[in-house]
Amino acid sequence: MAEQARVRVKPTRMELLEIQKKVILAEKGHKLLEEKRDALVEKFFTIIEKRNTLKKQVDQEFQDAYLFLLQAQMLLGENQVNDASQTTPDIGEVSFEADNIMGVKIIKINTSGLLQASQPSYGLFETCASLDDAYLKKHLILRSLLSLAEIEENIQSLSLEIEKTKRRVNVLENSLIPKLYGTIKYIEMQLDEREREDFFRRKRIKALMETKKKAL
Repeated sequence: MAEQARVRVKPTRMELLEIQKKVILAEKGHKLLEEKRDALVEKFFTIIEKRNTLKKQVDQEFQDAYLFLLQAQMLLGENQVNDASQTTPDIGEVSFEADNIMGVKIIKINTSGLLQASQPSYGLFETCASLDDAYLKKHLILRSLLSLAEIEENIQSLSLEIEKTKRRVNVLENSLIPKLYGTIKYIEMQLDEREREDFFRRKRIKALMETKKKAL
């Protein structure tokens, strides 16, 4: 048990100074990692709240679009709605960019390449207002879904970084720092024992010298 509680080193004053320096660095690193962990957790829950709000919005947008689509199918028939959907123009494209949140690498979705919602390309005389509303809702839902996907990716990246930081904090707190302190205690005990032995040795030598001096 004692061997596991310390680092294997020679019990010298030089080693003691080195271990003390390592303790200072380890405790400083531990504090910085704790601050990073706490900041990441706070940011994580902020993004979770944002995700939950956006998810409710997306759910509502889907419900609205679905109702508009049902109304269009009831008025026009499913075949005519399907025919109109075939004329939907290209909506543009998205790109991905690298970014970071508090040092954590994330992917941002750039939607600047998406085209703004325009008037439907199908014939207005052969359709209805509900189909137009469903068409416009599609563009809103697409942007909301991309934002939601980006947030979900942020949550995943932050979650992994939080777990990694927690492990580092635990290693320092429960393993490395206790071992370093155990090593300091071990070296100090060994040095104290040597000093006591040296003291008694000098005392015996002095006594022998005094005895010899009296004998002369």
